Amino acid sequence: MLKLFLIEDNEGDILLISEALEDLRIPLHVTYAKDGEEAVRLLTACINASGNEVPDLVLLDINLPKKNGQEVLRFIKTSNDLKQLPVIMLTTSSSHRDVLESYRNHANSYITKPVGAESYQEILQKVEAFWFSLVQLPSKN
Repeated sequence: MLKLFLIEDNEGDILLISEALEDLRIPLHVTYAKDGEEAVRLLTACINASGNEVPDLVLLDINLPKKNGQEVLRFIKTSNDLKQLPVIMLTTSSSHRDVLESYRNHANSYITKPVGAESYQEILQKVEAFWFSLVQLPSKN
């Protein structure tokens, strides 16, 4: 079973993403964090659990309370135990500055959130096809 970590504070987006994930063809275990501090705490716990609990993929919002998504991304990408973890920025921001900063912080991809449930489903089907079917994830090697 693949492990996905969704870091998102907006209840509506969590619901839309969760519903779209349920429609995917692969078995997923999804862990949620609603702010940046909780995300860092949970990721640290994953490392301390002998690394077996580290997620296969992270979906990360930028605009989070306590620690923003860029801070969480920097935490992941500067950690020797997590830096190989693929992180997809999934955010409402289409700002060139946010896109550039995300890639400078070593995000693996940047997706602007869609409007509507069908659009989320379409995006997450593409994420599934690429990240869970086409590429080889580092945590599975």
